[in-house]
Amino acid sequence: MNNPSQAAARPMPEHFQLRLRDSHMLAPSVRHLRFVRSDGNQLPYIAGQFLQIHFPIDGVPKKRSYSVANAPGDEHLEMAVSYVEGGAATALLSALAEGEEIEASGPYGRFCLMPKDENRRYLLIGTGTGVTPYRAMLPGLEQAHAERQIEVVLLFGARNAEEVLYAAEFEAFARSHPWFRFIPCLSRVPRDSGWAEDRRGYVQDALAELQPDPEADIAYLCGNPNMVDACFEQLKGAGLAVPKIRREKYISSR
Repeated sequence: MNNPSQAAARPMPEHFQLRLRDSHMLAPSVRHLRFVRSDGNQLPYIAGQFLQIHFPIDGVPKKRSYSVANAPGDEHLEMAVSYVEGGAATALLSALAEGEEIEASGPYGRFCLMPKDENRRYLLIGTGTGVTPYRAMLPGLEQAHAERQIEVVLLFGARNAEEVLYAAEFEAFARSHPWFRFIPCLSRVPRDSGWAEDRRGYVQDALAELQPDPEADIAYLCGNPNMVDACFEQLKGAGLAVPKIRREKYISSR
């Protein structure tokens, strides 16, 4: 498997069964699930791509999309699933027990690092489970830094400390990689974490502080549609060309 930053072609989607290996709660309303393919094969994908989970409702086929939360290269496929009140996919995935199987397809999507990027900084902006593609991109970002000395800022919007998903992982990565900044933005209740980069308010406020540079930056936006739209307009206003603002909206579906 090529490194995500060097992939020249996107893998063709496949249909397969996933078996739940294990899971744990990331937050009171977010479950992290780790699957393996039931046929024992690895799935070729690029960090930032997503899978679709297929299931019937009253005999009608339905599907929901979830970003792969881990980098390519091992046998596991991980995802983070938010609780949606009355959601059919929530009912399925929250009740799934270890060893049980679900139908899936993928990979899909173009929300990936691009091999021909020549920027000097990536601005990664996410809310909620919209941070999962960035977790998968960490090895690709590490290689991009080794090749062309990029810098990376991850702005993560959450309401409170419990909702800062994968906080310990991102903080550890930032400590060991000085070119990577992790900035949690808490809109309601601040964290008592001692992390010097914490901000109060919304990611839009911290984004302005970073002074987006149309000559140096490429931005990724993933998560709440209102956040994505607001940051998109803010980045355009700062002079970033539309192709340098890559978006993926997470819309809760029942």
